[in-house]
Amino acid sequence: MPGEFPGKTPIEIKATPKAGPTDRKVLDSVMAKEYAVPILDSAGQVQAILYGGRVVNRDYSFVDRVREMVFGKDVYKEKPVGTVTIFLDDVRVATNVQDKDGQRAIGTRVSDEVYRAVVEQGGLWDERAFVVTDWYKSAYKPIRDIEGDIIGILYVGILEQPFNDLAREILQFFLLSVGGVSIIAVLFSFILAGAISRPLTQVVRASECLASGDWGYRINPNTSIKDVNSMAEAFNAMALGLKEREESLRISNEKLAASNKSYIDLIGFVAHELKGILASAVMNAYAVRDGYLGLVNFKQRKAMDSVTRNLDYLDATVKKFLNLGRIERGELAINKTGLNLKKDVFDTSIVSLAPIASKKGLKISNEINPDLVVQADSDLMQIVANNLVSNAIKYSPDEGRIKVTARQIDGMVEVDVYNDSTPLSEEQRAKLFQKFSRLDNPETKKVKGTGLGLYITKQIIERHGGSIQVEPREHGNSFVFQIERNG
Repeated sequence: MPGEFPGKTPIEIKATPKAGPTDRKVLDSVMAKEYAVPILDSAGQVQAILYGGRVVNRDYSFVDRVREMVFGKDVYKEKPVGTVTIFLDDVRVATNVQDKDGQRAIGTRVSDEVYRAVVEQGGLWDERAFVVTDWYKSAYKPIRDIEGDIIGILYVGILEQPFNDLAREILQFFLLSVGGVSIIAVLFSFILAGAISRPLTQVVRASECLASGDWGYRINPNTSIKDVNSMAEAFNAMALGLKEREESLRISNEKLAASNKSYIDLIGFVAHELKGILASAVMNAYAVRDGYLGLVNFKQRKAMDSVTRNLDYLDATVKKFLNLGRIERGELAINKTGLNLKKDVFDTSIVSLAPIASKKGLKISNEINPDLVVQADSDLMQIVANNLVSNAIKYSPDEGRIKVTARQIDGMVEVDVYNDSTPLSEEQRAKLFQKFSRLDNPETKKVKGTGLGLYITKQIIERHGGSIQVEPREHGNSFVFQIERNG
């Protein structure tokens, strides 16, 4: 539009929060509304066209009139509640939005987020937006020229602050109401809790007394609360029953302790007496069998072999009962020394039991590292080795295989004594290591035993801070125990 006219004065572009970056300093373009009306003659033919226009830049009466029609003249904290703006590209050229100084925000720019959505993408924006200094519930729509190109934005918005303040006032009122009700509820609960807690405190006190062995403590069953009275009566009845049961258990335990002491003393006495007698009987039987007291014929030697086998079994049984007596009396003292696990323990057992193994054609291999040393009780570890190797020999089939191995695991030594046999089931494994427990299967029925060897072995291993279990293999079973290497 050539020439000078109101509204053509350039508009200084101002820095605006959330607007996109720009190098422009001044807007010297003008947005105008143009009108064309045909002039007709009496015959209805167009004789001329009346053409006119109005500049939108700084046309405040237009945006104010739109604001009054849509929102009225309401003001909130010196700011109009409703606002209307016309943008040329992204610059406000007519608006009633105020800047921080309370002036019309001419020259400020639309936020970058809104500009991209409305001008660049040609869409509508009907969400909250930051407008110069405040957040508004807003709507933005593109303004197009006669050719359909987007040249600006029409904005209407309503100030968000009044709604936020109203919501805050409602929340404050709600919180105050809730707080008042809560205080009343707390006061009431204290009163009610006092009426209930006093009897319950007596119950807690009574429970502590029962736990400490004071069976005579009773609760007052006469309170203002019927249910608490019923609970007190039930508690008193329970306390009386517990007192009677405790007395019965005490008497029974005393009888059991006396009986167990007699049993332990009897085991120790009988085993000790038999030990001396058996030592002489075993020595003389072997002397007769081996011909030291005169020649014996084939039938006599065969008979003496049976005698010596039974005496050996009886001697082993006596030793097991002696060890059981030590365990039951708590006299299984541990005196640890440095032991070579191969040479000092398992080689000794294997050599002493070799004659029995050779009769069954068994192959025994001791594959423990000859340099492996542990801190353990020599005599007790010998009992463990004898029990495990002896069991392996007893329950291995003829021509079977026995293998002893060991390895170090995190400061522990794990020993594995394997023998060919039928792999044990989970139910059978659960019965092992119990006192006087023997498995009920065809293999075990052929072998004599007391059911004490594995129980004694387990006690010794545990006294060394270790553990023992049986693990079935494809063609046999492994008895595996762990003890501390430097315990």
